[in-house]
Amino acid sequence: MPEKILILDFGSQFTQLIARRVRELNIYCEIHPFNNFPEVDSTVKGIILSGSPYSVRQEDAPQFDFAPYHGKMPILGVCYGAQYLAQHNGGEVSASNTREYGRANLQYINQDSKLFKDIPANSQVWMSHGDTINAVADSFEIIASTDSVKVAAYHIKDTDTYAIQFHPEVTHSLDGKQLLKNFLVDICGCHQEWTSESFIESTVAALKEKLGDDKVVLGLSGGVDSSVAAVLLHQAIGKNLYCIFVDNGLLRKDEFESVLDSYKHMGLNVTGVDAKQRFYDALEGLSDPEKKRKAIGRVFIEVFDDEAHKVQDVKWLGQGTIYPDVIESVSVKGPSATIKSHHNVGGLPDFMKLKVVEPLNTLFKDEVRRVGKSLGIDPNILGRHPFPGPGLAIRILGEVTPEKVAILQQADAIYINNLRSAGVYDKVWQAGAIYLPVQSVGVMGDERTYENVVCLRAVESLDGMTADWCHLPYELLAKISNEIINNVKGINRVVYDISSKPPATIEWE
Repeated sequence: MPEKILILDFGSQFTQLIARRVRELNIYCEIHPFNNFPEVDSTVKGIILSGSPYSVRQEDAPQFDFAPYHGKMPILGVCYGAQYLAQHNGGEVSASNTREYGRANLQYINQDSKLFKDIPANSQVWMSHGDTINAVADSFEIIASTDSVKVAAYHIKDTDTYAIQFHPEVTHSLDGKQLLKNFLVDICGCHQEWTSESFIESTVAALKEKLGDDKVVLGLSGGVDSSVAAVLLHQAIGKNLYCIFVDNGLLRKDEFESVLDSYKHMGLNVTGVDAKQRFYDALEGLSDPEKKRKAIGRVFIEVFDDEAHKVQDVKWLGQGTIYPDVIESVSVKGPSATIKSHHNVGGLPDFMKLKVVEPLNTLFKDEVRRVGKSLGIDPNILGRHPFPGPGLAIRILGEVTPEKVAILQQADAIYINNLRSAGVYDKVWQAGAIYLPVQSVGVMGDERTYENVVCLRAVESLDGMTADWCHLPYELLAKISNEIINNVKGINRVVYDISSKPPATIEWE
């Protein structure tokens, strides 16, 4: 087992970013809700306490008993974590008269502190807090201050417990990565050995031990996640992996044929299944996005189950679940506060009787791509934009029909092909066209038209947890719009989505 850092999540919007920064330093970490913290074993080298939208002064503020770990292993409290540690060690936290949101500078730094090694005085940091630590216990030493916040960082004497009021994980904290490295390497003693190569080696070995001579069926989608999961499983169990690629009628234009062709060169045992009509029948009359997702999931399982039964004695279902799927499906406050149903997360119906194996469920999307590169997977597959499990069904707002799918496939193909020919496809994290349930007046030739609207979406992101809209050149957008309207019958207006995540999501449904 690799050494790891545990991140205790109190609900901060930045928790996932802390994990990303830790992993960028080639150190494995896991995020766990404060109310479901795992047992700490010998592989755990330290604990990071996240920020939170709560105030430590609230009655319903998240609580965590850190006594079993305090003084026994390194702890770093960030923002709420810093206030929580201070308050529960005899300090005083109150609503601040000088709230700090945004950039600040550390006017004072204790240069002898291990946490601030190689960090210069006046270093810029990012603050985001309404409460302030007014007083700390005698066992605390203040190791950094800003002009308006005296306790910007502290150390509990004779322990490896540190805390900071600012957020080192955001890029606005210019020396944040150095601070995290100081904590992780110098204080926790991590070795920075968690790489894509080490992940492959340990994962394949674990899969061999876990699966033995058992057979596994895996649903391929042509995307990055399922492809990388398939190759990892193939390396572990070879011919005992049976891949199934289902055409649900909601794929991109000509995708079923092109994906099957691409897998021929990867040595995978793949069966293609045309099930378009079954999905269209199940979606008939459905407009609610969650009902559409559930219907697609149900039919996929039925089709998959039919195909899986053709394989004798299969015991496992392989899935390409990745870490953001897991994180977004679990809330830190009790039951899941799910943003949307994830097709890869959740139980299987009893009739399938299969155990689940998920080789990628600890990785972020860019980490999956790096693993895929180390596995030698075709760059065209690794470079593909993420595509939702329910496919074009959630890019068609309202009821899904074969006619709408055909229109959207054409529009989407024009959009994606133009991004490729303009050389910007690889600079965009995810792009797609959305069919809106809106008709608008237009003029084509001398005739009045009353047809539908397509919205173009393109975002920049690292892992899909947050995203910003792409500033595509006006000339390119004009060319795409012109081609769609001239070539796709049924569309007479094209718009561009300039919303970021949050508050919007990447997909519209």
